[in-house]
Amino acid sequence: MAKLPSMEELLDSGAHFGHQSKRWNPKMSPYIFGQQSGIHIIDLEKTEKQLERAAEFIKEVASRGGVVLFLSTKRQLSEIVEGAAKEAGAMFLTERWFGGLLTNFDSVKKTIEKLGNLEEELKTAEGRYTKKEQLLMQREIDKLIRVLGGIRSLDRLPDCLFIIDAKREDNAVREANKMGIPIVALVDTNGDPTKVNYPVAANDDSVKSVSLLVKTIALFYKEGRSLHEKKEKVAEVKKVAEEAKV
Repeated sequence: MAKLPSMEELLDSGAHFGHQSKRWNPKMSPYIFGQQSGIHIIDLEKTEKQLERAAEFIKEVASRGGVVLFLSTKRQLSEIVEGAAKEAGAMFLTERWFGGLLTNFDSVKKTIEKLGNLEEELKTAEGRYTKKEQLLMQREIDKLIRVLGGIRSLDRLPDCLFIIDAKREDNAVREANKMGIPIVALVDTNGDPTKVNYPVAANDDSVKSVSLLVKTIALFYKEGRSLHEKKEKVAEVKKVAEEAKV
């Protein structure tokens, strides 16, 4: 069963260290405990409650078959986010936000289809294309995989976004809000928690802090997916039993 991190684990990860006080967003004041050497300190008691609420929401979305998209374009965090998402069976973007992903999904879907078509084309390229043409084709495939590889099986809009650093990913936040897609996000002391549905006040720069929080959300997502799969199996058994009666 998925578990929330303890207060000690949150402290040890450095989740309480915010940004310099001069860089703060006043809207984060309810979640700030105080200052230390010019650095805002996040109130981890508030973080604990927010994380529990966010994790349970993610689990609920997954339990009804919903799709959650993990998003972080910070280079130092990409491996952590991608690894956790893959382990949980979630979609992810770590290279860059693909503009219009939510507000112009049909166009993005065509680009994803283009990737599949290029891969199929390359399989039978021998004798039909020159070595140079094949090389250019492979480069285009590699480029698309780097940007869209984590969402290539996405065939509809995600049901929720899980964002690391809501301030940095402002374009994604704007698109999600426009489309009415709920957002779970880590929000540091320089961010705006009012722009997301389930803010989690925390250090969103530290590898250790983000790793702990992302893995927690991923575990709850995975548990929710497991519940959904069990429901589907039960429904399938009932369906077969009903058909057998006819």
